[in-house]
Parts: sequence; C-alpha cells; structure tokens
Amino acid sequence: MVKVIHEKWKCIGCGACAGVCSEFWEMGDDGKAKLKGAAYKKTDEGELGELTVDDAKCNKDAAAGCPVQCIHVKEGEEAPKEEEKAEKTE
Repeated sequence: MVKVIHEKWKCIGCGACAGVCSEFWEMGDDGKAKLKGAAYKKTDEGELGELTVDDAKCNKDAAAGCPVQCIHVKEGEEAPKEEEKAEKTE
C-alpha cells in the first residue's frame, strides 16, 4: 500500500502534478492542485489531503515535479532484509 499526501497550503498552482499524473491530480476551482479521491482535513498549517492506493503509479512523478515539494509518496514498510531476518533468529 502507498499513501499519497498533499500539503495543499504549500501549493502554488503550477499544474505540474496534473500535467504528469492526470489520473490522480486535477486543478481545483481555487487554482490549486487537488488529489482526486483524497480525504482532506484542516490542520493548523492548512488543508492536508491523504489517499491510500495499491500502487504509486505516476504519483512519484507528480511529487518529483512539484517545485514546492507539497506532494509526498509514502510506501509501506519493506520486507525485512535477509540480514535482519538472520539477526532475529539467532
């Protein structure tokens, strides 16, 4: 599972995310990007959107292309490496 996070208050409305990842991103009526299907909540800093998906798909490209870095893609915990497995069994 992958969590896509949008710190909307940082968005400058450049549209880079919607340009490279229109499956997940669109420009809202307020001129700022919107993560399609995300649950947005108010925080002390501003609106925060979160969406959990099975595959990051183009969201990594959207995050990489964002000039103000307001898009974050957090992947689930990776499986333990072989060395870690060996340490746990000893």
